[in-house]
Amino acid sequence: MPVVAIVLLALPLAAAAVAFWVPPRAAGPVTAAAGVASFGLVLALIPAVTRHDVTALGFIRIDALAAVFLLATSFLYGCVGIYSIGYLRTGGEHEARNRRYAGRFWAGLNVFAWAMLVAPAMSSLALLWIAVEVTTIVSALLVALEGTDGAAEAAWKYVLIASAGLTIALLGTIFVYYAGAQVLGQTYNLAFTPLLGVAGRLSPAVVRLAFVLAVLGYGTKMGLFPVHTWLPDAHSEAPTPVSALLSGALLAVSFYAILRFYQVTQAAIGPRFPRDVLLAFGVASLLLAALYLFGQRDYKRMLAYSSVEHMGILAIGVSFGAPLALAGVLLHVLAHAAAKGNAFMGAGVLVRKYATKQTGLLTGGLDLLPWSAPMFLAAVLALSAMPPFGIFRSEFEIVAGGLAGDHNVAAVLLVLLVTVAFLGLSATVNKMLLAPRPEADLARGEPSAWMVVPVLAGLVALLVLGLHPPAELTGLLNHAVTALRGTVPHGTGSGGAA
Repeated sequence: MPVVAIVLLALPLAAAAVAFWVPPRAAGPVTAAAGVASFGLVLALIPAVTRHDVTALGFIRIDALAAVFLLATSFLYGCVGIYSIGYLRTGGEHEARNRRYAGRFWAGLNVFAWAMLVAPAMSSLALLWIAVEVTTIVSALLVALEGTDGAAEAAWKYVLIASAGLTIALLGTIFVYYAGAQVLGQTYNLAFTPLLGVAGRLSPAVVRLAFVLAVLGYGTKMGLFPVHTWLPDAHSEAPTPVSALLSGALLAVSFYAILRFYQVTQAAIGPRFPRDVLLAFGVASLLLAALYLFGQRDYKRMLAYSSVEHMGILAIGVSFGAPLALAGVLLHVLAHAAAKGNAFMGAGVLVRKYATKQTGLLTGGLDLLPWSAPMFLAAVLALSAMPPFGIFRSEFEIVAGGLAGDHNVAAVLLVLLVTVAFLGLSATVNKMLLAPRPEADLARGEPSAWMVVPVLAGLVALLVLGLHPPAELTGLLNHAVTALRGTVPHGTGSGGAA
């Protein structure tokens, strides 16, 4: 299994190097193959991580919790790799005049996926921070790739806000190092496993401060209120495949970093303080997103605010603390990756078909797009927690866990705000897809089959997660929940360098 972990982290980087040098029409299949292979490698790791941590090279450590996030990222990487072949071809980016754009796109997409796969696999909180910082640099370049004034402004805003947030997260990491070094000695290198093993001996005041800084810092990348303001602009201006990865994978990776600090804080001072902090950020984020989903004129910005909504749900779910709620949170990570990936890929088809992102200029979607429009509608319904999709199951588990843990007010508030968000989403999408188009100025049909197949795969994943998750996945989630509830991770992975 260590070899599998090493190949998993090396494959996207190798694909990036190949994609940068080969012709764009060859770079697409290389990227798609690397994404699908990465997903297969993560699946191969699941039986091992439910028995013990997988470690390699002294700084790679993959446990059940990390595997959940690797599963979400690798699945979306494979889908977006396939989708992007059609996206670039229908936009003319593979033509001679745009080959430079295509080369940068394919190389950047692979490096971005690589960084998001590396982050959960790091054994050290310092290396985790570095990996998240790399995602910022690469994704900012991808946001600016379109070369428009709006894209440049969104990229700069993203860099400034995310860098400020990660500076705060770095400060939180330094405080954790200080607390750990007081117990483990000055040679301590921020490796996670030994830190968790001595968490009960850490300074409570320092751990509290470190956790708040980590939530505020990594919460910037996760899209939590009030440090979410970069997210709608970046998601709207980035190439649509990049938007799918930003929303479905990058936000989840940042949430993973917060969960690692949550584990340490819970083990050091008990669960009440970290849960209260996450509840406050979660409710504020969900409230803001639910209100902002009304009246959006850009449907990619609308989906971006939906991402803020779901990050708020994740934070609230962790604050409930019950095993059922935590299982729902981790299932939600997977289901949100599939649903939001589908939604953005569907939005990309709409952009190619209508040449606009303005909701007021788009009608008759179901008439013109026989495959993509119904699947886009299904993705929106999935995001709205409609059965039988995976998000319905995950949110049901979160709410049930909250009620079982006597968090009645927060659970009811979550249901009410999710309902408000559904109304905002459905009002806009119904007009886009169901309202008749006044003139037949566009031909009926899909821009590319490459843009349909991966969305079908995402739809199947949502149905599987909602109706009957595989036993292997359920076992993985149970092991991850055990770790989140305070059990010291098993395994030998204590290496890592700051």
